[in-house]
Amino acid sequence: MPNTVMDDAIALLWIDGGTASQSITIPALTELRQTATQLNKDVGGQRSEVKVLHEDYDDLHKQTSDTEWRTRTVERAKLSVPTMLSELADLGFAWRDIAQLAHVSIPAVQKWRRGAKASGENRQRLASLLAACDLVAGDYLVEDVASWFEMPLVASVPVTSITLYAADRPDLVFEHASSHVDPETTLTQFDPDWRERYRSDFEVFEAGDGHPSIRMKD
Repeated sequence: MPNTVMDDAIALLWIDGGTASQSITIPALTELRQTATQLNKDVGGQRSEVKVLHEDYDDLHKQTSDTEWRTRTVERAKLSVPTMLSELADLGFAWRDIAQLAHVSIPAVQKWRRGAKASGENRQRLASLLAACDLVAGDYLVEDVASWFEMPLVASVPVTSITLYAADRPDLVFEHASSHVDPETTLTQFDPDWRERYRSDFEVFEAGDGHPSIRMKD
């Protein structure tokens, strides 16, 4: 089907101004302008709809992740405290990391290992941590969970998933594990001032002997 508006647009681009003024009539230019305006409105409207839809799905995904995490926590809480600690250790977590993630001291963890009774709140925290590990490994296919928790979100910035979880932001841990959001975006959600906070005038480079070294940035 002929497209007179497109033909007029091509003619306007390829012929000189004098000829164009004779070849393309004012009504044709008006129609072209109206078509472009309408197209811009349509695309803008659809873009807004997609943005709203994307935000809705983001919220829904966060809600379903939170629901699954809490459901798994109920199941994990049926285990004894020594068993939960043993499973966390088997995943590769150091005792200091378990203490940090559970908001307790290292001596408290050591006492639990020897059979001391943990409060209901602390038992809940251990179960929640194990459930979070289950979610990260099972739903987001992270193989070495403890090592992944220790990995910085962004190179040269000392913020890890342990940091996020210990700050009561498991939602950001799950978001990071899903890979649906750029790590810098996740870090900004956690700390909007992270770029300035962790800015450095130095950089690591490979020296002539093949070993890493530090130098001032240009």
